[in-house]
Formats: sequence, C-alpha cells, structure tokens
Amino acid sequence: MKKLAFLIASAFAITSCNNSSNTDNQNDLAKTQEETMKIHDEIMPQVSVFDKDAVTIDSILTHLKAIKTAKPALDTTQTRQELTQLKKNLEEATDHMMDWMKGYSADSTTVDYANRELTKVKDMKAVFDRVSKEKQEILNKY
Repeated sequence: MKKLAFLIASAFAITSCNNSSNTDNQNDLAKTQEETMKIHDEIMPQVSVFDKDAVTIDSILTHLKAIKTAKPALDTTQTRQELTQLKKNLEEATDHMMDWMKGYSADSTTVDYANRELTKVKDMKAVFDRVSKEKQEILNKY
C-alpha cells in the first residue's frame, strides 16, 4: 500500500512539473508572439509611406530635366543613380514585409518558431529604419 501511495505521489509530482513547464512555454510563446506583432504593427504603416515615396521618386526622375534647369549645379547622373537605388531599397523593404506576412503562421505552437519569427521581424525593422533614414536624407533635397 505504501508503494502504491508513493507511485501515485510520484506521478502527481511529475505531472505537476510538466504542467508548470507547459504553462511556462505557453507564456513564453504568447509573449514572443505579442512582441512580434507589436514590431509588425510598427513597421506596417511605413509600407504605404514607402509606396508613396517610390511614386515621388518616379516623379522626380521624370522631371529631372526641369529640376536641372532650376538647380544648374545638380549632377543628374548621380541623382538618377541615387534615386534609383533608393527606390529599389524602398521596394525591397516592402516586398520583404509582404513575403514575411504571407509566410508567418500565427497558429504555430512552438516557441522556437516564434523566436525565429521575432528575429526576422526585428531584422526587418532595422532595414525599415535604415531605409527610412536614407529616404529622408535623399528626398529632403528635392
């Protein structure tokens, strides 16, 4: 009888530890997913801004001859290269965000997956921040 009581107590203790571990994993998962979506929500409004900026760049490139007339010292070759590269950077950032959103599985139940996605979205935010700064420096000239 003592052995049976010991086995039951041991099983209960093991089950309790597993439940605590599962709860911790669920908490970690929820926190990581929440942080991921918070960063996503910070980046997302920039997508439409970047799209508008790409249209602005197209307009500047289209009217570069007129801008050159107003600013004779303007190096149109350098300006064209700079604006073309900026537009490419803006489009790559937004495309990367769209690709990430298509591939993201909010239903995933693994902490490892959530951590990988958090790393991806943090990297994406760094790119968006860098491109946003670059955009401000370049487009403020026009």
